[in-house]
Amino acid sequence: MRSNPVFREGVAIYWLEHHAFTAYFYLLLILATIEFLTLFLPAFDPQIWTGAANLFKISAISAMILVLYFGLKITNHEYVPWRFAPLKRWIREEGLAVSQVALGQLGLLALHALLLLFVSFPLLLWAGAIARAPLSSVLVAFGLFLFYALVYGVWGLVSLSLWESRFESRQIFIRFFFLCFVFLSALVYLPVNPVAFALSYLEGREVAVLSHFVFHLALFATGLGFYIWSLKQKERGP
Repeated sequence: MRSNPVFREGVAIYWLEHHAFTAYFYLLLILATIEFLTLFLPAFDPQIWTGAANLFKISAISAMILVLYFGLKITNHEYVPWRFAPLKRWIREEGLAVSQVALGQLGLLALHALLLLFVSFPLLLWAGAIARAPLSSVLVAFGLFLFYALVYGVWGLVSLSLWESRFESRQIFIRFFFLCFVFLSALVYLPVNPVAFALSYLEGREVAVLSHFVFHLALFATGLGFYIWSLKQKERGP
């Protein structure tokens, strides 16, 4: 992966130039604020939604939503978009194969997902310790959130490849996609909703594991297919 120029470009822009740190800062700020409010402000029903016993559940769901949202923004090149070379240039002028471009961007997606989770880890670990959540629940939650970050993040790449020169269109698509699949999907079929599934697991309730993961694997495969197809269209022209 180190020899992949697309991957190296992303590493240089996001980390060597510190442009990804904006997402990390906002994720920590929002998550810390939510944890503070959960512990110290009363709610309408303290037995259900506030207090130390529920701190990990609330923090984990909040972290999952934040990781998905900022992961989509990063893969959609919403931070310093002018710093990235166009995909057509990589494919046509630099002579990279579609597979090389895809591997570089997918490698960056995986690295972004891991780092966003790593940034949120101390706050979630602290919340789990206060709520006395089992370590196994904390680790499974992180694995689940990484899975979601990859499944939904690939649609950020779809948006980027389809509307690379239309920044506003990419922004609208990503926010609509995020709203539909992370929130509104609960109105259509609750078992496929990531928030409902994660919350049910953390509360120890029965969950439809098979249908949930089949849906998300199909969602990932569909997004990956659209992404590869779009890159091949750039290879063919005009």
